[in-house]
Amino acid sequence: MPFDPKNYHRRSIRLKGYDYTQPGAYFVTICTQDRELLFGNVIDGVMHLNRMGLAVQKTWLDLPRPYPYVDLDAFIIMPNHVHGVIVLTDDGGGGFVPRQPSAPEQLQAGQVPLANQVETRPCPGVNPRHGLPEIVRAFKSFSARRVNALRCTCSVPVWQRNYYEHIVRDHDEWELIREYIENNPEEWDRDIENPSFPRRGGS
Repeated sequence: MPFDPKNYHRRSIRLKGYDYTQPGAYFVTICTQDRELLFGNVIDGVMHLNRMGLAVQKTWLDLPRPYPYVDLDAFIIMPNHVHGVIVLTDDGGGGFVPRQPSAPEQLQAGQVPLANQVETRPCPGVNPRHGLPEIVRAFKSFSARRVNALRCTCSVPVWQRNYYEHIVRDHDEWELIREYIENNPEEWDRDIENPSFPRRGGS
């Protein structure tokens, strides 16, 4: 059964009472303000990033630097949104962590090749440990600065105020999400985030 993002887009954006600092994998979708097409074009099922898309990509790939307990799994930058899996590792010294591709592979075609193996490796302690909302906030803030610098604007909103998240429950769901992310450009014409996609009752 394919992963259907519509099932979680209609739920509460945050799970009340859930501790988003704890280790786990989180699938996030972050959309541009008013679904503006900023980051490039999908041509024949392939996403081609422009300069703003590359700036957003760099910000995403840099997230583990200020947050060493963050690992990045599959992700894709689309013309007006980003899908990705953020993994918060166990900062006590290892745990279930996706194996990451090499840096040159990460920079091809606007997406990270899917990890297909896992490994256990140390993860240094961090104090304080920020949760998913702070990590997403930082990504949105720093990427917006870079995008606005490229388009010669100042403090113009780049992203919607909120974002969608889904707590990945198990490996089977993880693989479905990876497949969904990998195939996203091929499904652009039928994507609910595509401004050309017909919506019932408006956006």
